[in-house]
Amino acid sequence: MALAGRDDAWPLWERANARHFARLLAGEIDYETMRRDRARAFYRDLGERLDDGEIAEREARRQVVMERSWSVYADVLPCLDWLRAAGLRVAAVTNASGAHQRAKLDALGLSDFFDHVAIAGEIRAAKPDPVIFHTTCLALGVDPGEAVHVGDRLDLDAVGARDAGLHGVWLNRDGKRTPPPPGVSVITSLAELPGLLVCDMAWEQAVAVPPARR
Repeated sequence: MALAGRDDAWPLWERANARHFARLLAGEIDYETMRRDRARAFYRDLGERLDDGEIAEREARRQVVMERSWSVYADVLPCLDWLRAAGLRVAAVTNASGAHQRAKLDALGLSDFFDHVAIAGEIRAAKPDPVIFHTTCLALGVDPGEAVHVGDRLDLDAVGARDAGLHGVWLNRDGKRTPPPPGVSVITSLAELPGLLVCDMAWEQAVAVPPARR
């Protein structure tokens, strides 16, 4: 079944991903089982019932296409260079799998910028759970109140970080007109982050960001 023209394909994928990723975090299944069950649920919702062989083949094709699309936004490297030059400790915080995200960071040449990589599947807690934010702060050796978390999801990243006691910053690249809740700062580019840290937040001790993606 072709996905072109299916307006519901992405919401269905997100629903399947949320359901089966929760099982992974709970320790009920391993990563490969999660991928298989997620794909099976997604295609079933689209009206297709696939055997394990077809699911594996489609997942392999999806992985190849996804890896070919990896790139870095133009504002990422200058921002990371500035953070390192400023002496701030930097962590990548992700709800995706460890192997996948570490491979992505290596492929994009970003690994050396991070002092720590926090993986939801390894911590057994995903954003916006305070545990993943507090675990990251502990690994960096800073108090939550001294840390800034930057992410492109208002709910999972900025609000989740704020509720965990960090400074939550929403990277609103798409210019959504959603008013930010109290205690959340908004930037539209990582080029704005140094100015925010210097002017609005003074000098914080650490910055946590999701891995760059596109």
